[in-house]
Amino acid sequence: MVTLLYVLAFLCPPLAVYLDIGAGPELRLNIILTILGWIPGIIHALYILSIHPPH
Repeated sequence: MVTLLYVLAFLCPPLAVYLDIGAGPELRLNIILTILGWIPGIIHALYILSIHPPH
């Protein structure tokens, strides 16, 4: 499951953040970053995945 989240972080960063921590301010920030530029969204998603332990 963890590997799938990292793959999703590259393909669809908001989906990876949502599946990891659910809806909240981090998801909204990731959506904004992804709209502004794909790379900032990916970086933020990878950061979120790295600071939250897997379920």
